[in-house]
Amino acid sequence: MSSVPEITAAPGTGPTPPDTEDTRAGGEPHSAPAGAGALAALTSLTSLQLMRRLGSGPRGLTDAQAEERLARLGENTMPSWKPVSWPRRFLGSLRDPFTTVLLCLGLVSAAVASWGTACVILTLVAVSCALRSGGEHHASRSMAALRELVATTATVQRRADDDAPPRVREIPVDQLVIGDVVRLGPGDLVPADVRLLRASGLTVHQAALTGESAPVPKRAVDAPLDGDGGPAEPPHMCFQGSSVASGSGTALVVATGADTRFAAAYGGRARRRGETAFDRSVHGIAWTLIRFMLLTPPLVLMANAALRGRGLETLPFAVAVAVGLTPEMLPVIVTTALARGAAALARTSGVIVKRLPALHDLGAIDVLCLDKTGTLTQDRPVVVRAVDARGVGDPEVLRWAAVNSFWTIELAELPVPDALDEAVLEASDASGADPLEYDGIAALPFDPVGRLAAAVVRSPGRHGSHTLVAKGAVEDVVARCGRLNLDGQDAEMDEAARERLLRFAAAEAEGGLRLLAVARCERRPRLGAYTDADVRGLTFLGFVELSDALAPSAADALEVLAERGVAVKVLTGDHPGTAARACRDLGLEPGEVLTADRLAGCSGPALAAAVERATVVARCTAQDKARIVTVLRESGHTTGFLGDGVNDLPALHAADVGICPRGAVPVAREGADVVLGEKDLTAIERAITTGRHASSNIAAYLRITLSSNLGNVIAMLAAGLLLPFLPMLPAQVLVQNLCFDAAQLSLAFDRPGPGSARRPAVLRPRVFLRFITAFGLINAAADLATFAVLAFSARATSGTDTPTMFHAGWFTENLLTQGMVMLLLRTGRRAAEGRATGPVHLAVTALAVVGLLLPVSPLAPLLAMSAPPPLYYLLLSIVLALYGAALTIARMRYARRENG
Repeated sequence: MSSVPEITAAPGTGPTPPDTEDTRAGGEPHSAPAGAGALAALTSLTSLQLMRRLGSGPRGLTDAQAEERLARLGENTMPSWKPVSWPRRFLGSLRDPFTTVLLCLGLVSAAVASWGTACVILTLVAVSCALRSGGEHHASRSMAALRELVATTATVQRRADDDAPPRVREIPVDQLVIGDVVRLGPGDLVPADVRLLRASGLTVHQAALTGESAPVPKRAVDAPLDGDGGPAEPPHMCFQGSSVASGSGTALVVATGADTRFAAAYGGRARRRGETAFDRSVHGIAWTLIRFMLLTPPLVLMANAALRGRGLETLPFAVAVAVGLTPEMLPVIVTTALARGAAALARTSGVIVKRLPALHDLGAIDVLCLDKTGTLTQDRPVVVRAVDARGVGDPEVLRWAAVNSFWTIELAELPVPDALDEAVLEASDASGADPLEYDGIAALPFDPVGRLAAAVVRSPGRHGSHTLVAKGAVEDVVARCGRLNLDGQDAEMDEAARERLLRFAAAEAEGGLRLLAVARCERRPRLGAYTDADVRGLTFLGFVELSDALAPSAADALEVLAERGVAVKVLTGDHPGTAARACRDLGLEPGEVLTADRLAGCSGPALAAAVERATVVARCTAQDKARIVTVLRESGHTTGFLGDGVNDLPALHAADVGICPRGAVPVAREGADVVLGEKDLTAIERAITTGRHASSNIAAYLRITLSSNLGNVIAMLAAGLLLPFLPMLPAQVLVQNLCFDAAQLSLAFDRPGPGSARRPAVLRPRVFLRFITAFGLINAAADLATFAVLAFSARATSGTDTPTMFHAGWFTENLLTQGMVMLLLRTGRRAAEGRATGPVHLAVTALAVVGLLLPVSPLAPLLAMSAPPPLYYLLLSIVLALYGAALTIARMRYARRENG
């Protein structure tokens, strides 16, 4: 049973396709689904067209219109969340193939009155279901986090009737409807998806949607242009879940409830992940074995009936043979190994694994998709250099930029200092520049429309002149310049010089740098306030070039991931040059940098092939990231995705493993499978290594138990046909399996060799089938040789009870050979490796002691066994020596083929 919560839409909030015709005045509005196409249609309209389409106006709706729309469209609430109950998860665990087969075998055992076998099998079924459902009991409950990010009240502008003037009032946010006109101010949560009608210095925190910490400037655009941000981040749209950092605005509600972009991230399709790598691996092996298990009982019954004349009295033995082929301890081994790895990660690295199978999927990852910001780079810029108009280094440019940054922060009283200003001041401190050598007069903070900031300062002792210093976007600053400074001399700036500056800036931007243009001019002192009109006739000084600060541990982590066979794909919304530069600086060759628009026409294998060849895909939206992750997964890769925003949720759920840092928005943290203590690639590398170690122990268990069990089943079938009595009684099979299962639990506590982390840990059914067939035949040969030894010992020793002696001898040989398999086949480690005694050594020792002592103990008659003669043990030692040599040779050949 999946642990994914069910999503139930609130009544009346389903998306309604937008009409293509303008709505008549007073007509009905059309809901605006959050899809990219519908959003693009809304953002491309002028403000007047959009208000006409939604049946609204600048004065807002009337109370009657609002009540009618609320009744028809439903409340502005998130989709309700209904968790899956623990009993349903417990019953859902029965869908596991091994658990289902064990349950059937247990019921068959009970039907033929084999109560001991039935009790043990049904107990294993109960333990398996309890472990699985218990691990899923703490599934994601993201509605609480959703409600924390949604406003409770909204400031709305409504009218009593058509002729009444609008009144501003506070209403519960769930009463908001499409067409309402709302007011936004500092600290407000955006109550729905809105289109800005007016804005003044408005900046919005969109971390809940994008994961980016810096506030985003927004502006009202009456007639949007093609370059206005595109459908993903239009500058004149604000989305539910974001908050106002500064400024104010008036906006028109275009989507509410389940139709908002915020709620769209929680659609059922986005939340439902298909089979993970762990599911695919285990189920593939399970169904291969189930075919054998379903064939075994009928074959045993028919063979014994045809050759020995035995009827249904052999049914318990046939069921025991089928149970012997089942890795019944698999749920226990898997849960124990994964739980130990998860506990170690939480204790040593602060990494929380919320879904235990995700630890195995971490070990199987061969493609890791991530964003650049905060992972490869820190969430802050650094100054690379400052250059003059010819691109030559000039410290004066940085000095004037620092003057602008310092006095803008001091005098503008910004709620949050701009990261670019902080980077400039940090670089100027390192160069010894001191902005305090000037007196601050006034500041014009960064304007999203003009795209520059200005500071007015005065040199000490110069009371007859003020210096205005501007810093901002290259195109906007250059457009306000009439002169440029070269070698300390001012000269006129003609169109050719202007074009050269813009070409230089474009070339540097293509190389991954972010440029700020710096200019200044002298102004006569004035009594009135400085305005944007004063930022004219500037003298161009030069550029400050910035890049993203690299994450300190990223380069080393990328190198280790490459050694581990993990390909890193950078999916980012940034400029292609910026992403490529960060990769090159970290030693990750970007190759051909793709953009999402170039991949828009690709799908299926063509898209997968293009992404596999690339390292960077830039200009990605949330849908692009999810599509790329999905196609990589469908092409056979085991994918991980690292994200921290609401827009990352589709990709987090599309990947085999969704990973987010602890500082991610709550809804992303709840939706992820693995939560990192810090957004650090080193933590992911440690998590992948731990996952591979746990998977290595699981694979060792499967190799050992399946090859040993297959050999025993072949031997049982052969002995049942060759001997006049049953080769082993059901009770003896049960005791042998219990001893072996108890010993195999130690494999979950084993310490794998260093080679287990070198490549993705994938359990491939065909590889396992070849392995268990080869080693199962070797084990069956040892069993058949033991039969010959037992027959010779019985003939050579008078007074021997052949059936009971045969049972005891084979019981001893089975436990001893199974112990040898555990030592020689676990995680590919060589037996000659010198290291301290571990849990596997202790378990094998205990297994050997039981195998040697039980047949000669007082308990032997209760199990219908009698002690074999001394000659048997002498001959058995020869068989075991040959068996160990054959295992070692076969294991070495298999390792060479596996590594070749």
